[in-house]
Amino acid sequence: MKLLLPALTLGLAAMLHAAPAKQPNIIFLITDDQGYGDISAHGNPILKTPSLDRLHAASVRFTDFQVAPTCAPTRSQLLGGRHEFRNGISHTILERERLALGTTTLADVLRAAGYTTGIFGKWHLGDEAEYRPERRGFDEVFIHGAGGIGQTYPGSCGDAPGNTYFDPAIYHNGKFEKTKGYCTDVFFAQATKWIDANIAAKKPFYAHIATNAPHAPLQVRPEDEARYTGKVPEANTAKFFGMIANIDDNLGRLLDHLKAKGVERDTLVVFINDNGGTVGTRVWNAGMRGQKGSPWTGGVRAASFWSWPGRFKPADVPALAGAIDFFPTLAELAGAKLDAKVRAQLDGRSLVPLLENPRAPWADRTLVAHVGRWPLRTSPDAWKFRNCSIRDSRWRLVSIDGGDRPAWQLFDLKADPGEQTDVAATNPSVVQRLAADYDQWWTKTRPLLVNENAVLPKLNPFKELYWQQFGGGPTEEDLRRMDWEQFSRGQNNPKKNKAK
Repeated sequence: MKLLLPALTLGLAAMLHAAPAKQPNIIFLITDDQGYGDISAHGNPILKTPSLDRLHAASVRFTDFQVAPTCAPTRSQLLGGRHEFRNGISHTILERERLALGTTTLADVLRAAGYTTGIFGKWHLGDEAEYRPERRGFDEVFIHGAGGIGQTYPGSCGDAPGNTYFDPAIYHNGKFEKTKGYCTDVFFAQATKWIDANIAAKKPFYAHIATNAPHAPLQVRPEDEARYTGKVPEANTAKFFGMIANIDDNLGRLLDHLKAKGVERDTLVVFINDNGGTVGTRVWNAGMRGQKGSPWTGGVRAASFWSWPGRFKPADVPALAGAIDFFPTLAELAGAKLDAKVRAQLDGRSLVPLLENPRAPWADRTLVAHVGRWPLRTSPDAWKFRNCSIRDSRWRLVSIDGGDRPAWQLFDLKADPGEQTDVAATNPSVVQRLAADYDQWWTKTRPLLVNENAVLPKLNPFKELYWQQFGGGPTEEDLRRMDWEQFSRGQNNPKKNKAK
């Protein structure tokens, strides 16, 4: 008996260890154009974000987390588990923002694992019927069109006509719904209502809350703008910070609600911002070079908070991670089974070992950033080395002014995190190694740029749907904004071309 008891104890412990953890509810929050420095817990000297700070304190925090330089590309990394070019995305407009139909999405995988899935806010991965989230794994769809509320561009990327951040018409499960209130408040309210229904049904859920704030045009509630009026050098910064404050308020209410509902310990809450900072960088950018739309650290470093009180202990994780890791991580936490096709699709790694042990072994890797956005109908190969970078845990190799030939600069991120001193001349072997990795990456990736020659429809699909539902049709202004010839004449004019 003395020998039998230890054996039974060890066997039971092994069984308990092997048993899959209960599937967590998952709430994912991603903001639009909020930078890494636009959080008070990261050191911003003016902006106050008490709810994000609260989440930060309760989270496993990835301090070297890489996203794409602009928004649709990052969203495709998150939902596709691979670099945006491999999802067919090389821009944010002109059909080049569409998530390739051959990409299996994270929502597809979670739904197959027993989750109900909902998206609230910004989609920006294709507005044509076959690209919309209801056909990409989402059960509940409550979104605006295009890359932002009220945006219109030639092709399929355009929102419902006349939309603003106040009382927007929202595409809800196939029909437009005219809402009341400020957009961020509307998205959180709808998400909370849906979350409550799933809590009542005792069904695990994935809630994807994607605010279009604080993205320009900086339409803000006056009371939120007033919080920072006179405290920052420019009026636009007060608007921008006010929009973030409103997001922060909504996050705080949601966190309180989860606690009141008794599901706080069973819910994983993840926060990520989508690209480098914009307006807020004029106040503080955490010492980083560059901002949105660049391959420098300031263009691609993001916050990444993961809070699951029932399982993870708060800690900083210094390992090199990125948006491409989001898909495999959530798939593992959800107990999803990935078939060979999906496994072959993924560039990312599961972050679960680091979530459970911030100092777990983590093999070094290289991650590529490329701004893309070359002119329509030009060869991507002519832009291979324009506004791109490749990095590992120590080095970043950057080519800003190249084309079909590189103009490499090298930076030692450990000794020079602000990327001020080019050390390519003294480290030729590092340049050679990373450049070879980049060439290999491009060769594998180039055939997957499937949207480059897509035909642009004459009208935005969201506008057409809206007119079918409520009547009316395109105005002269609508037609002008959707006209490719007029748009292309201003495409290289930064005052006219503000696609995000």
